[in-house]
Order: sequence, then C-alpha cells, then structure tokens
Amino acid sequence: MMEYYNYLKSLHLIFVITWFAGLFYIVRLFVYQIEANEKPSPEKEILQAQYKIMAYRLWYIITWPSAVLGSIFAFWMLFFTEAGHIWLSQSWMHVKLCFVFLLYLYHGKCHQIFKQLQNDEVKYTNNFMRLWNEGATIILFAVVFLVVLKSAINWIFGVIGIILFSVLIMLGFRFYKRIREKK
Repeated sequence: MMEYYNYLKSLHLIFVITWFAGLFYIVRLFVYQIEANEKPSPEKEILQAQYKIMAYRLWYIITWPSAVLGSIFAFWMLFFTEAGHIWLSQSWMHVKLCFVFLLYLYHGKCHQIFKQLQNDEVKYTNNFMRLWNEGATIILFAVVFLVVLKSAINWIFGVIGIILFSVLIMLGFRFYKRIREKK
C-alpha cells in the first residue's frame, strides 16, 4: 500500500485545492447575487439568472465533488496506510481534524446560503459575505501551517497573521467603499 501513498496524497491535495477554490469563488458569487438583487429591472433578473447558473455549476460540478473526493483520499490515507496510523497518534493531526470539521461546517453553511439565494431569499448583506469569505482562508492557513510544521502550537502564529491580514483587508475595503460613495 505504501507504493501508492504518494498517489493518494497527490489526489488528496488536488481535490482539497479545488474544494477551496470552489469555496472561495462561491462566496464571491454570493456577493454578486446579493448586489444584483439591488439593481433595477430588467438588469436585476438578467444578472440573478446568470449568477444562479454559475453558482449551481460551481457548487455541484466542482465544489461538492472536490469535497467528497478530497475526503475519500484523506480517509484512505489515514486509515489504510502506515503513515496515517502514525499521524493519528499525533496531537497536530487532532487539531488539523478539528479544523477539517470546521471546514465541513463552513461548507454546510455555504450550502444553506446557496439554497437560499437559488430561491431568491437574500438574508445577508454583501459586506457580511465579504467577511464570511475570510472563514475559509483562516481554516486554510491553519491547516497548511499544521501540516507543514507538524506542531499543534505553531499554527497559532499563522492564524493570528491571517486574522490581522484579514482585518487590514477589511479596513482597506471600508476605506475604498467610502471613496467610492463620495464619487
């Protein structure tokens, strides 16, 4: 089984990357759908129809399959390889699996928002969605630092860094929004 380990690892990484790409872009589409809802007719209806199609294809053709396949290959590596058994006994992996659980919760909430927007239910603001998009980024940073450093403690510095970076981005966004509103 170990001769196949690097193939499993490669497939896992490919599908995790496409899963995150889908999560990042779906929230961006949510922003566009919410902003389209504020447009006058017929622009509103045209944009909403297009964004619904784009979101549907992204969600069901890329994001969901990537989540499932990334999880299958991770499960396979953890439970059917020697390396996986070793990792499961280490504390950094326990912390990583907690972040993976948070990622599943994030994905589930995105699915709920996706269904609402597909049914023309707008329950969130575009600013909320911009902040919501940072959730996947924070999880990504935490997991990458955990996997690379293999430390249940050192990942904290990476997460603190991305949170500070996110705050700076949001401050920049607010500053840009004020400039845009003055024009």
